[in-house]
Parts: sequence; C-alpha cells; structure tokens
Amino acid sequence: MAITEILPGIHYVGVNDRTTTRFEALWSLPMGVSYNAYLVAGEKIALIDTVEESFGSRLEANIREAIGERKIDYLVVNHMEPDHSSSIAALRRIYPDIEIVGNAKTLQMIEGFYGIAGGTVEVKEGDTLDLGGKTLSFHMIPMVHWPETMMSYDTTDGVLFSGDAFGMFGATDGGVFDDQVDFARYESEMRRYYSNIVGKYSGMVQKALAKLSSARIGAICPLHGLVWRSDPARVIGLYDRWSRYE
Repeated sequence: MAITEILPGIHYVGVNDRTTTRFEALWSLPMGVSYNAYLVAGEKIALIDTVEESFGSRLEANIREAIGERKIDYLVVNHMEPDHSSSIAALRRIYPDIEIVGNAKTLQMIEGFYGIAGGTVEVKEGDTLDLGGKTLSFHMIPMVHWPETMMSYDTTDGVLFSGDAFGMFGATDGGVFDDQVDFARYESEMRRYYSNIVGKYSGMVQKALAKLSSARIGAICPLHGLVWRSDPARVIGLYDRWSRYE
C-alpha cells in the first residue's frame, strides 16, 4: 500500500500502474504511470480525486488503511479525465452520503459520464470548503488540459492539489516525494508529459501560473508522478520556462 503522510492530516492514497503500455492509447509508458489521490482530514474528510477504475479496489484499501472506518464527507473532483474520475460511482456506493465537489462544468460531466446528479456541491473561483481545522479553496485552470480543470489549495498548510498540472509519466518507484528519488531519472518523462499532454495549452498554463504568484506553496500534489515538497519552486520554474517555449 502506498500510504504516505504528506503533512499531518494529508495523505497520499494513490496507485501505480505498471501494466498499461500507452497513456491515452498513444504515448508509451516505459516507466509506468501513477494515478494520484489524496485525503485531507480535519473534523471532516475530503478525498481529492480518484483513480482509474481498474485500480479502484486498491484505492479503497488505501483509504481504509489511512482513515479506518471514518467516512469520507467530500469528494473533490479537480479533473474529469477517466483515469482520475472513473472510480466516482464506486466511491458513491461505498460512501453513499459523500458530497461531490466540483465546478459547474465538472458537475455536468459527472452527470453525463456516470449518471450522478444529486449530492453535489458547486464551487466557483475562490470559494472555500471548511473541513474543521483545514480549509480548501478552489481555483479554475480551464484547458490545463480539459475545460473543467481546477486546482484545490489547502490554505492551512499551503498544499496545492494541482490536477494534471506539474504531473509526469512514470510510476513512483522508491518514494512519492521529489526528495526521495533521483529527479534526473524522471525529468525527461516530465518534459515528455508536458509536451504531449499540456504543451499545446501553454497560454492557459501561463494564466494558471499567474494565480500561484502570490500563494504560499509548501507542497504541490499533482495527479501523476511525484509530490513536490522540498523544492516546489523548481517545478513551477520548469512549467514557466516550458510554457514560454524556452
């Protein structure tokens, strides 16, 4: 189980996929890929995104290892691509009272994809969700790289849940943090991910980066690849340079 405490009350509960050979059936995955999900626990608990449905049972086991029999109060959906959203229906069956948090486009897509219309909370730019001891704020980053994509930000500890932004190809071998591995082994996979998945939306990446300019970033938690805790400014700098085509 890949249960890792990022900070007190924040856990990584994602999974590694070493069986899929091509991402979106196009791009090769010689080092695999991770599908990242996170638990944020105060008095109430929020799960940030899910994983590809074939790994749903592993996600459920990871959640139970992290929080036992406590219920999940909210599922925050930052991105609706199926490798992150296809376990939503299963999570709703396991936690029938869970409220699904997303922006208007996200909630429309959840109903269209999975037939789920009730038990939802719509959020707009700058809205907050109080978990009791932790607060999440929400920030829209459309076309990085789908139209509904948003980021969630833990204002208590400065942790950014960034959707597909700052992600990379490659399973998380040897640890989930940037300071637990040799980043040189991953950098080319991060650049390849950016150029193929995000790069054509570089103008929107610049707008997203502008929203981070005044934020206190203690860690960046993307939906693929490493969690950036020791030097988040490094990955922000890479995205800034690549999105300016340098």
